[in-house]
This record gives sequence, structure tokens and C-alpha cells, in this order.
Amino acid sequence: MTSRFTSPVASHYSGAMVEFEPNARTAWHTHPNGQTLIIISGKGLIQTEGADVKQMLPGNVITIPPNARHWHGSTPDSSMSHIAISTPENGETVSWMELVSSEQSESINQ
Repeated sequence: MTSRFTSPVASHYSGAMVEFEPNARTAWHTHPNGQTLIIISGKGLIQTEGADVKQMLPGNVITIPPNARHWHGSTPDSSMSHIAISTPENGETVSWMELVSSEQSESINQ
């Protein structure tokens, strides 16, 4: 993360500019009040549990519903930067889970 920001109004929103090297991704995770991603540069991938992997491109605004288990990151051949915005609940914005499995990574990279 290159920069973090928060609302001057308590518990309103927090966010960060996040940069991924090629073929990097988050672990599976959820956000209690959802998350908004604004793709700034490069090519990205996102998957919500049970759904297909989708590509993200600059200018895309992705809305992730509350408590939706998902991951996101860059494609194998491109870096990717996004702004991530979440609203805290009881001071927390994210619950981290396990890494994306090698089987899932292999199916993404094909």
C-alpha cells in the first residue's frame, strides 16, 4: 500500500492506494460493509467465491457486497493499481482468510 486515508468523520470510510506486481494477489477475505475498488492502472483479476474470475481494467469501479468472500490482484503479465475503500464496523474493515490455492492460481494463469 502506498498511501492510506480515512474520513475525518469517525467510522465513515477508510481506504488505500494498493499496487500489485504482476501475478500478485490478496488472500481470500471479506469486508463487513463491502468494498469499492477503483482500478487506476494495469490489468487485474477478481473472484467472488462461487463465481468466475473477472478481469478489471483502468477506470473500472468494482463494488463488492458486504461479507462476500473474494480475492483480487494483478494478471500474470501486468501490474495493477487500485484505490480500495471500505467502511469500518466496530473498527474493522477486513477479515483475512487463507491464500488462494495453487489449483486456483493455475486455473487463473491458463
